[in-house]
Amino acid sequence: MASSNLKHAVIAFLAPIPSILFYLSFLNNHSHQTSSTGILSPLWAWCYHHPLLLANALFFLNVNVLFWVISQVLSNHWMISLYWTVIPVMLVHYYRAHPLADYDWWRSIIAILMTWVWSLRMVHNYFRRENWQWSAREDWRFTNMTSQYGKHWWWASFFAIYLSQQVFLIGLCLPMYVIHSVNVPLNIWDFVAIMVCISGIAIAYYADTQLYNFASKNKKLKALGEPVVVTLDEGLWCYSRHPNYFGEQLWWWGLAIFAWNLGHGWTFIGSFLNTMCLAYVTKLVEQRMLEQDYRAEAYRQYQKTTSVWIPWFKASPIGGKDKKP
Repeated sequence: MASSNLKHAVIAFLAPIPSILFYLSFLNNHSHQTSSTGILSPLWAWCYHHPLLLANALFFLNVNVLFWVISQVLSNHWMISLYWTVIPVMLVHYYRAHPLADYDWWRSIIAILMTWVWSLRMVHNYFRRENWQWSAREDWRFTNMTSQYGKHWWWASFFAIYLSQQVFLIGLCLPMYVIHSVNVPLNIWDFVAIMVCISGIAIAYYADTQLYNFASKNKKLKALGEPVVVTLDEGLWCYSRHPNYFGEQLWWWGLAIFAWNLGHGWTFIGSFLNTMCLAYVTKLVEQRMLEQDYRAEAYRQYQKTTSVWIPWFKASPIGGKDKKP
């Protein structure tokens, strides 16, 4: 068990090295360039003039292709879930370090620090949930798709898991590109964006911690042969059925406010797609809850009285207040 855990940890650390080394080579070449001659000059020139395309190319080759190949060897797609929590940090530093970057120093530092805090929270929650093991299990949604696609899953997984992650992560992180492309002083809307981002991180952290404590308590009760608590209806979960999703959305929409304030409101498309995806995931999660006979009836009552995402006061199970979405 320990050797397998170490092996997967090494794989996870080595996996992004190709794109990191390539980008550092590009930056080194640019900083020492004295002429446009050389066999790689056209490549370096393209990297210089197309930062967004370069980010997509590195993502496609290193994450989509290499991670997919690794998943086929390991017969497990666990690594993409871990790197969902890390890639935004890599992207924000990528955009800041690019030679064409032009930004307000304070806005850049704030964005980087918040992204690190968000990432550390996500990484901590990931490993806490997996009992501090590397490759403990893959996302249950991927496991379900394995049975759905059958013998075609080996190639379908490239599109369903990896290519789709590129669309989401590159799209969600577009505001980071804007932050490092527009150099204007901070204003009131930056502080609004900061408050939304921090609120999202805090809500998601407390929601995930309450969920983890709930699951841990039930695990202990089950081991003792005692009845488990069928529904989490305390703390933030008393006011929202998915407060962790709500907090996560606040984080990404907060970043979108940064970009909107800098004149690039179109970058909200990433947050919008993520919200649509979470709406579908919410449906899947709740269907999964209702398929568990021992908690189905209690969860139906929970659905009737508790808001889906936005924290709100309890509604009457026979009507009463309308639940917020």
